Amino acid sequence: MFRIKVLAAVFYVVVALAEELSFFQADYSAPNIEETPSGITLEWPPLEPEDKATNPEALPEPTPTLTVTASIYHPEPGQTDSTPYITADGSRINKKDPKKHRWIAVSRDLHSRWGGVMEFGDSLWVTGISEELDGLYIVRDVMNQRMRNKIDILVGRHDPIYGKWENVQIAKLD
Repeated sequence: MFRIKVLAAVFYVVVALAEELSFFQADYSAPNIEETPSGITLEWPPLEPEDKATNPEALPEPTPTLTVTASIYHPEPGQTDSTPYITADGSRINKKDPKKHRWIAVSRDLHSRWGGVMEFGDSLWVTGISEELDGLYIVRDVMNQRMRNKIDILVGRHDPIYGKWENVQIAKLD
């Protein structure tokens, strides 16, 4: 009986180690809403059908843009809280490739909970950083209360992206 318990304990340790080292890939049942359908490229500004382009009454109101400061952050306790792989809205960050999510944190003055116009899950179009980093992002996190008029882009520790960018334009997509 003792041998079976020792064998079970050893098996448990091997499985836990394999999971920690990501030998097993977890399949999540939730859909990944950040992925774009294949064959569709996102462009800004969006291309309008010709009937809307010729009829000024059919054009939607222009989306107001905000000018903010942008920087990057890594999912680690020194730059987040004690749970670095869980965002403020409860989303779980992929430990192997955090950048693939294209998630951002916004300063609290921009978030609706503290009087701003953005909410968790809102899509933002970001321009003014670089070709690689400009594009569509999802609001999933908030920053420390001392930050004002700022966004942080989630990237991995090993991604070769560093910097702080002034005069970055963000527009909330409907």
